[in-house]
Order: sequence, then C-alpha cells, then structure tokens
Amino acid sequence: MVFLTGCTEDESDFADQKNQQPEKEKENVTTSSDQRRVLATNLQEPWEIEVVDDRIYISERTGHIVTVKEGKVQRKRVEFAADLSQQSEAGLLGLAFPEDFSSTQTAFAYYSYEKSGAYFQRVVKIEEKESNWIETERMIDEIPGGEYHQGGRLEIGPDNRLYITTGDATNPELAQSKNSLAGKILRMELNGTVPEDNPFGNSYVYSYGHRNPQGLAWDVEGQLYATEHGSDAHDEINHIKAGNNYGWPIIQGDEPQDGMEQPIVHSNEQTWAPSGMANLHGNFYFASLRGEALRQFNPMTGSEEEVISDIGRIRDVFADQHGLYVITNNTDGRGSPSQEDDKLIYITIPENQLHQ
Repeated sequence: MVFLTGCTEDESDFADQKNQQPEKEKENVTTSSDQRRVLATNLQEPWEIEVVDDRIYISERTGHIVTVKEGKVQRKRVEFAADLSQQSEAGLLGLAFPEDFSSTQTAFAYYSYEKSGAYFQRVVKIEEKESNWIETERMIDEIPGGEYHQGGRLEIGPDNRLYITTGDATNPELAQSKNSLAGKILRMELNGTVPEDNPFGNSYVYSYGHRNPQGLAWDVEGQLYATEHGSDAHDEINHIKAGNNYGWPIIQGDEPQDGMEQPIVHSNEQTWAPSGMANLHGNFYFASLRGEALRQFNPMTGSEEEVISDIGRIRDVFADQHGLYVITNNTDGRGSPSQEDDKLIYITIPENQLHQ
C-alpha cells in the first residue's frame, strides 16, 4: 500500500484549564487533498479517537471530549472527581466505548490526578450529559504517575475486556514488579472485576516490563500488539502474550535475556515516539510523534515503513473499513502548530489497495 507523502518523546505539560467552557456547535471547514479530508480543526492537545455510529469522539488532555458529527464540532468539559494532574504527559488520556454506549451514554476514561503531593492515574466510567460529561464510577485507582511516562491507552478487545496501558511513572524498577500497576498492560472485565483467566491470580496485570506503551491493536486472529516508547531510540512494537515480561529496564532493542521478550521490530537508533495504533485489513498503522509520521507495520513480513510524513506529529489512528482517521498533536508544546492545528483527518484508502 502506498500513500502520498510529503530520546523517545514523552508528552509535555498541558494547557491551563482556566476559562475553558463547553463550546457551542459550529460549522467546520472541510477540505480534501490526495484522498484526505479534514474533519475538525483547532483541537486542544488531542489524545484518543473513538468512533460510535455516526459520531467521532476525541479526548483532549485539557479535560474535554470533542464530538464530530456531520461536519459540526462540539466540545464538552468532563467533570472529574479530582483535578487533572499538571505533570507532563498527564491529563485526560484514553477513551473506550462499550457496545451499549448508545443506550447508557456511559464510556471509560483514563486520567491523571494529584493526591497528597503524589501523582496517580485512574480508570473511571463517565456519562455524557447535555452540556458536559461526569465521572460516575472508579474502576481502577492509584496507578502510579510521575514526571513522565503515564501510559494511558484504553481499548476494548475482541474478547470484550478492557485493556489499559500504563507507563513506568519515571520509576523504571516498577515495570518489573508484578505488585505494581506501573509499566504494565492491564486487563479488566467491563464491570471492573479481574478476569478469571488473567495470568496472575487476582491481578489486573496482563503483561509487564513495559516502559511507556501507548498503542494497542489486534490482528484478525485476535492476537494483541502494542507500541512502546523506548529509551534513547529503540522504540518498539511488541506481540503481547498473557503473563510475559517485555524486559524494561533490563533489556531493550535486540538484547537477549532469558524469560524476557524481544520486540518484533524496533526503531534501532532512530526515534519514532510511537503512540496509537490500528489494524486495517492485516496491516498495522501507528502514530509517530517525534518522527512526525504515520507508519505501517506488516506482521506477516516484519517490515515497517513511513507512509505519511507531511502533517506533523501524529497522536492516534483509528481504522474503519475504508480508511484511517488520524489526529495531529502539534499543540502540545513540542510541535510546530499551524493556524488550524490540531486536526482530525480522514484518509480514504482506494479499493484496490485495501487488501494489499
């Protein structure tokens, strides 16, 4: 498949939340170029894309959720039980929508907060109201946070369980401790309980030894893959299996170690700063922040390549049957935003390229 193109990075401090109120719906400019359509502009540090029926939902680290429908954009504040943390890479991060969202108006969110001088993340349920969202229930609490490495991706897997990525909270040793929720991929029933078939008894921990994973996606056989920020390059794509140890901080790149997994592919001495990932007809597409690109990974061949490189930093990617939604991330203090950044862009894949 071919597209027209034109230290691992971690997220920066997010914008001041003062005076940011829900906005009225407004018309949005739509443009097209080379199979691309801009669906929304002027997003504020966007983090995750979710699509439900005819609506697109985007989380913003500033504590808002943006809804895009039929060319109109609406921003609503999320009323959390705790103030959002001001640490770098923190804020409102992951979103996930269960199948019953249309009837319950209830979704999952991952956010960062401060408590008694310490920093944490939690996974909660949030409910959409007419003018805002509200936190209604805590699912997992006191996931360690730090100066950097907050993780934050939420995805509901093909097994109808919620998967959660957590960073090492700038404390690498926590990634190797199965008693800590930091540096892990967690797996939870949608009612908040621990799945009976999780690898460690009465534990949400599904895999460990992660530095800062931020992308999750499954292949057609239901196998899980994850992107992960490396240290001084060596960013990774890993094939995730229940109970496995992915080595951080003991190994990285191609370094071998008994009982630890090497990545399927890594960036060597280059830096991708990979984030969100999606599977489209057998190929994985993942966002690249420092690399300022959308990249493609073929799990059958192990090949990896850049496919889009002219829209700046990319934070997340979401696939439907005909193409890809991507969000740029140029407004977080580390990019070079244009006048209308950040943007939600849809890239249509020609029919004759969908199954290549």
